[in-house]
Amino acid sequence: MDDRPINEIHDEELINHFREGIGSKVFVLSPSYPFMFIGEILDVVEDMIEIAVETTHFQPLENRIWFIHVHNIEVFYIERPGEPRIPELNDMT
Repeated sequence: MDDRPINEIHDEELINHFREGIGSKVFVLSPSYPFMFIGEILDVVEDMIEIAVETTHFQPLENRIWFIHVHNIEVFYIERPGEPRIPELNDMT
């Protein structure tokens, strides 16, 4: 049995989950501005997720590299082979 605090285990596994998703498309919701990111996971540096952001709800912030702290992620979805794909926003019209 692991004697570490449950939050430490949770954080480590969450970071590992993002690390396994490097090269995949990701959808992230954050409680702070700019709230939503869609892009490719480039790297995981300690507890920061490096994302090449394709889409946000504010166009001037798109097509940039963002570093998002894992604790600032409320909801996320990482595309995996054989699983549903993240739609392009223009696909929803």
